[in-house]
Amino acid sequence: MSDAAVHVIVGRVRKAHGIRGELVVEAITDAPDAIFASGRRLFVGDAAGRVDPKVPPVEIESARPFKEGFIVSLGIIPDRTAAERWRDRYFLLPENELPAPGDDEIYIHDLPGMRVELEGGEVVGTVGTVYELPQGLVMDVARQAEGESKRASVMIPYDERTVVGVDREGRVVVVSLPDGLLD
Repeated sequence: MSDAAVHVIVGRVRKAHGIRGELVVEAITDAPDAIFASGRRLFVGDAAGRVDPKVPPVEIESARPFKEGFIVSLGIIPDRTAAERWRDRYFLLPENELPAPGDDEIYIHDLPGMRVELEGGEVVGTVGTVYELPQGLVMDVARQAEGESKRASVMIPYDERTVVGVDREGRVVVVSLPDGLLD
């Protein structure tokens, strides 16, 4: 097996900007000013968070806020034509370089594999994939095998009304679900 560091997606290149090789980057982080700062070293990868071994780490030369993201200059992209080839690439950061989440926070990439329980302790299942939809986060929870009448999985919103608490150490998400959601 590999000792490779786990990397987390922190941004996506939406398009080229101007004629000097700048990029419009969508920030996929709650701490964009810290991540997209001059001098920050990032890795380049794909939508699955895999680092592209053919592209060396890049250093942010400059970044400034722009609409829903940042205009980023890497210094290695000389012009618009070269910048166009960066469209839909992802910037990644080693997980150990991320700021620690607050007491009531959790990183999305930490949710898969966590056990989901109702407030009374009944196990609902295990978080599989987490989807980032326009309406908010949704967890695809694989149900425990309790009988053939149960669904194989259930989609549970990750929001203030549904998630009662998260035990990061115990890897448990406690939820309060609307009546009938598990039927």
